[in-house]
Amino acid sequence: MSTHDTARIAHHRRYLMCRPEHFTVDYSINPWMDPARPTDTANAVAQWQVLHDLYLRLGHEVELIDPLPDYPDMVYTANGGFVIGGVAYGPKFRYVERAGEAPAFIDWFDANGFTAVTPRETNEGEGDFLLAGEIILAGTGFRSSDASHAEIAELFDREVVSLTLVDPRFYHLDTALTVLDPVVEPGAEPGIAYLPHAFDEASQAILAERFPNAIRVADADGAVFGLNSASDGRNVIISPRATGFGAQLRERGYEVHEVDLSELLLGGGGIKCCTLELRGEAS
Repeated sequence: MSTHDTARIAHHRRYLMCRPEHFTVDYSINPWMDPARPTDTANAVAQWQVLHDLYLRLGHEVELIDPLPDYPDMVYTANGGFVIGGVAYGPKFRYVERAGEAPAFIDWFDANGFTAVTPRETNEGEGDFLLAGEIILAGTGFRSSDASHAEIAELFDREVVSLTLVDPRFYHLDTALTVLDPVVEPGAEPGIAYLPHAFDEASQAILAERFPNAIRVADADGAVFGLNSASDGRNVIISPRATGFGAQLRERGYEVHEVDLSELLLGGGGIKCCTLELRGEAS
């Protein structure tokens, strides 16, 4: 059965988010950030709240981590770890501007019953690690190190497929690839969508071989952070500007929900960046 014919089933998810009470852009660590461009914290909070409330309406759980005043990028919780089966692999940020977030995420995992693992290698959590069926897709090239791929392979005892990003606009894997089907039958092809030209040729070949039924998204939709999206297997939340991607999703039988996070895009983040999945039961 191809992904075109699969019935779409919504799966309950549990997410970690952080209200952007201190959001601003006063430094630049990616091409989207321009400290000279004004930001509106109240608008960032309002847009974020729409996403938060949509998750609840769709039946998902949302946990919150307290924002720290000196770390405006903490709203991008996807970078705060990678969680499978109640084990939380913590972050080790590339840039000093975000380094202070790491202890806060580790402490949150510890306080909420997860087994927190402090990493040896530089990594930015679910920004660069995406679970696709039984395998972990792992990005490198800008933020997470190649060595972190080996570290998570050992920690979670899963196959890790390394993918190299080459366009600085798409500096995390979750800006260039999204997993559409979080739960699949053993041996089945997970549904994904990706922006081919964000990857080097070798990675494009890997994706084409491993995911022949994937949605290949046009540059116009990738450039508006269309792939920085969230899916429960049936409901997919995307930027309203990614119109072509939205049409592709509807053709495959997904229900599309549009959320505008244009204010948070000024910091180089979107829907998935604001969403860390908490997989497995915390005691």
